Amino acid sequence: MKRRLLVQLGLSTWTLPLMAQPGDAELVAVRVWPAQAYTRVTLESDKPLAAKHFVTEAPERLVIDIDGLSLSPRLKELVAKTQPDDPYIAGVRVGQYQPRVVRLVFDLKQGVAPQVFTLAPVAAYRHRLVLDLYAAQPKDPLEALIAERVANAQSVTQANQAVGDVNDALGEWLKRRETEAPPAVSTAPSAPASPPAPTPPASAPAAKPSPKPRPPTGPVERLIVVALDPGHGGEDPGAIGPTGLREKDVVLAIARQLRDRLTQEPNLRVLMTRDADYFVPLHERVRKARRVGADLFVSIHADAFIRPEARGASVFALSTGAATSAAARWMAQRENSADAVGGLNQLNVKDRGVMQAMLDMSTTAQIRDSLQLGSQVLGQLGKVGKLHKPRVEQAGFAVLKAPDVPSILVETAFISNPEEEKKLRDPDYQAQLVDALAKGLLRHLARRTPKPANISGA
Repeated sequence: MKRRLLVQLGLSTWTLPLMAQPGDAELVAVRVWPAQAYTRVTLESDKPLAAKHFVTEAPERLVIDIDGLSLSPRLKELVAKTQPDDPYIAGVRVGQYQPRVVRLVFDLKQGVAPQVFTLAPVAAYRHRLVLDLYAAQPKDPLEALIAERVANAQSVTQANQAVGDVNDALGEWLKRRETEAPPAVSTAPSAPASPPAPTPPASAPAAKPSPKPRPPTGPVERLIVVALDPGHGGEDPGAIGPTGLREKDVVLAIARQLRDRLTQEPNLRVLMTRDADYFVPLHERVRKARRVGADLFVSIHADAFIRPEARGASVFALSTGAATSAAARWMAQRENSADAVGGLNQLNVKDRGVMQAMLDMSTTAQIRDSLQLGSQVLGQLGKVGKLHKPRVEQAGFAVLKAPDVPSILVETAFISNPEEEKKLRDPDYQAQLVDALAKGLLRHLARRTPKPANISGA
């Protein structure tokens, strides 16, 4: 049956000679980035590749035909790199469909809406053929937050019920102890006995026990949503430290810890623009935050600078004009290049002009609130370590251009500085950063957000 399937799909087996033809592209690397949001497969080569694709149903498969390519050991790595926990790909098969045409067949775990596109060489990358597998029916991030809130509320209710049951059981045990215990010996005169309670008439129904009083729940508080944006990811590693620590890894670790810290607060939920190692375009990070009506947007980074001695934490807000310093302008330009490195599908950015016009509508009020938020966070970061600048700086960071969401970008440290790279590896130092970020955010919310009063200024 398997052999018949290979024939039907036009696939050969790996018994064919693995010999490149003259003019064929040579694969440099193959990479797979599985995530709940989407799975990306990248084929990097020394020459441009052209591909056609189609999807089959029952069973669901994605078929890719790549021109100008022959079977090679590098392609075989793609099969080995498919992970069992990939949300979309169950397995991959590779064969020589025609001379100089390789066919890839992806067995799927669910329906997908694939995007197949190419990227020109940039940074350390050569030509890339990119396959992005998105869910055919994507999940709504706002619904996910609401579901999380409902689940948490149910957990709290169950916990309160359990506490009530324990208290009731304790009360019954105390009553039995009082009934069964012998009378205490006392030298004090006996108090007059109380008259017995009147017996209700036989026809009267037995009185039902009063329900246990519950504390007033009060009005429902508004849900506060904080969007945390770990920079870079997937194809885009961000800055890399002297010993190889990657910015995308350390900021994701910090963001996850900060999420866990913030969600301990009542009526506060956290949206992560990415919660795993995959690439998210800059405009998509902004769109995710706006889609759930985020109250704050915090982009977390650990950048490099042209001089390794640069050190200290920084906080940035948006500037619609000139940057407040040459360093701020340089860092904004570097961060804004993330789309090119990470691999943005330009053809899939719908209404790009409309989107850009919307992002350029950042208001004076939004920037003012962002500066106030940044000041609170910077003040707390200054208690953890050295600051690069004593004030919130401003520059044209694309990821901060949500017109209705106070937004800041935090450079936790310079990963290019050997001492600071070592600190960023340290779990204790990460915990200090998380505590400082949480305190700054919560203090801003306590001052700026109308109720809930439960938001602490810890």
